[in-house]
Amino acid sequence: MSPKHNPSVEGDGQAGFVPRRAALKRLGGALTLPLLAGTTLAADPTLIWKVAIGLNGFQSGSSKYHKNYPIWEVLDFASRHGFEGVELVADWPAGGYPAAAEPARVQALRRLYDLYGLRIFSLQLGADGAFDPDAAARRRWLEQFRDRVQLARRLGCDCVGLWPGGGLRGQTIDRAIEVLTGTFHEAGKIAGDSGLIASFEIEPVFVFNREDHYLRILHGANHPALKGIYDPSHFDQMNGATGKPEEMLQRVGVENIGYVQFCDTDSTLRDGGTSTHLGCGDGHIDCRKSLQMLRDGGFRGWVMVDEWEVPDPYDACLKCQRVIESAGRR
Repeated sequence: MSPKHNPSVEGDGQAGFVPRRAALKRLGGALTLPLLAGTTLAADPTLIWKVAIGLNGFQSGSSKYHKNYPIWEVLDFASRHGFEGVELVADWPAGGYPAAAEPARVQALRRLYDLYGLRIFSLQLGADGAFDPDAAARRRWLEQFRDRVQLARRLGCDCVGLWPGGGLRGQTIDRAIEVLTGTFHEAGKIAGDSGLIASFEIEPVFVFNREDHYLRILHGANHPALKGIYDPSHFDQMNGATGKPEEMLQRVGVENIGYVQFCDTDSTLRDGGTSTHLGCGDGHIDCRKSLQMLRDGGFRGWVMVDEWEVPDPYDACLKCQRVIESAGRR
């Protein structure tokens, strides 16, 4: 907390004395100058996409490999290497998201990323409540989602990401999809009314994990502000683990992609879990083919490097960045 105003603390009339607050302000300005230099690198006018990193890779590395990734180190890395944005995760590096009605906490969070010249372009959000068989639980989820959308607006986001994990809770898969699409339609309205895009992802560890599930959710929700996420590793699994995720992307349609979480893959499941994410060149898919399809299809949004459970997320970020930027030059 800042001390109350006290002339004896602020200054003593001596020549050359710099008041404490003035000194802190000058120090803050000095620290900000080199950090904001990253903004020039990130806002590259020759790129058709905005390129970001995901904090989920550093979160998963911390838990799976017991590595330490201080947030300032991660943000400094992103700024120095010309990334334009970041997708946040709720429980890393500390605690959950603030509520939209906590302006001081929201401003403090946004200011951290502003100092490094980075946009918070999206928040990762759970969506198990969106297909809860209890209608009251679904309404509660929508109210929380409404608050998260307001938070995203105040943080300067363009998107919010949705992950409908969790069990069926006594429902059939068909009934769960029916319930989920109804809730996601409402979520699309909420996001769209605030000028945001809500995008969902399904994957092998979820009960929703097949291409027909993806398409039924997308088209059943039927709202222009509710789109899918393109993650090559997950699309590859839903396309039969053939190493050709772009085939499913073509069937889904580039126009139905809200944003991209990009990586390479070797068509395996990492440690029996979800799709193996790798830096571009470390797997066996044709990363450029997917990017060319996105480009030709008119996608001009955010492409985030998804380093989920990659042992060295920094390395994966740089490998994917090189391919993304070479494919996305005007």
